[in-house]
Amino acid sequence: MSSNRRDFLKATAALGLAGPGTIEAAERIPPAVQCPSGKAVHSILERDHPYIYIDSCMQMWPDADFDVAHRHGVTAYAVTAWLPHVDAATALKGLMYWRGIAREHQNLVIVERVDDIRAAKRQGRSGLLLAAQDGDWIGYELHRISAFRDAGLRMLNLAYNATNHLGDGCLDRTRGGLTRLGQRVVEECNRVGIVLDLSHTGKQTTLDIAQLSAKPCVYTHSNPSALVPTTRNIDDEQIRSCTSKGGVVGLVSWGPLVMRPDTTHRPTLNDFIDMIDYVAQLVGDTDHIGIGTDMSIGTYPEHVRDPWGSPEYPSYTAQYNQHVTGDIRSPLRNIEGFSDYAEVVNVAERLLARGYTDSDVQKILGGNFLRVFEEVWT
Repeated sequence: MSSNRRDFLKATAALGLAGPGTIEAAERIPPAVQCPSGKAVHSILERDHPYIYIDSCMQMWPDADFDVAHRHGVTAYAVTAWLPHVDAATALKGLMYWRGIAREHQNLVIVERVDDIRAAKRQGRSGLLLAAQDGDWIGYELHRISAFRDAGLRMLNLAYNATNHLGDGCLDRTRGGLTRLGQRVVEECNRVGIVLDLSHTGKQTTLDIAQLSAKPCVYTHSNPSALVPTTRNIDDEQIRSCTSKGGVVGLVSWGPLVMRPDTTHRPTLNDFIDMIDYVAQLVGDTDHIGIGTDMSIGTYPEHVRDPWGSPEYPSYTAQYNQHVTGDIRSPLRNIEGFSDYAEVVNVAERLLARGYTDSDVQKILGGNFLRVFEEVWT
């Protein structure tokens, strides 16, 4: 056993956590028993682990168990503050909703500065980092960006799958890149201090944003298309363009983006660590890697279908739907070994077993995102 792994196990034991593959101090109930209605709930850690863990993309729903959200091992949740493709008034209500949640639950705090995340860890609370997965709400009113930043928005994705007035979506046919208005949005986000998220965005637009931005950008939940070639993942050029300017790639543990071609089994934690290995080898270090789970807390709503039809965007979940599950609420939609937030302990232990140092683990779980947040928000 390496000294790094031994130190980790010693630290987790002292905190009341378990060794490899288990979480001894958690109250574990099998998801099928725990969530008969499809509500996503997560195990409780009796004591926290030693790492600052930032989930760079996730969802919380109105029936979430907010009162125990600080006990799952997550220091800061980058919560999608509203559903994509809404107007400015609806988006603003989304920000105010999360402020209200934090006001009602003393275990939660709205993240506005890096110090808020560090303080949450010290105090045994969790932070809510408010993020938007598209820029449709901006319309043609650039002043909204500063106003929304003042209201708590800290991370922004310009386009969500579909092309809009700012740039291309990753599922669309267009390849025009960042629009002139999109360029102004990038500049304004740099000025006021909002992190630019490149996930869900068309390739040329991501390259344009990374080149134009004076501040580091991030992918909050995307994997290397060299391993899993889907329209939602990103290629080596995109990874390098982001990381070469100090950005972070948040690799996603969501099953459909981890499932290798020509496989039929549910992806595992080892498959996900392979993604981390790939990016670390591609860029030469672990300074630009994070984790975004795309998990939920609460009940993921059913997708509403327009009876008049909808665009036929490429499917990147068909293989998973066929061989694992097509139930969007099922815990099986996340990889085996990391479908429960408390299993982040397993992620840390598995990284150490692969030869990563404790410093690497600290950076991957949250330190790299902290660095970017510090640079962009100040």
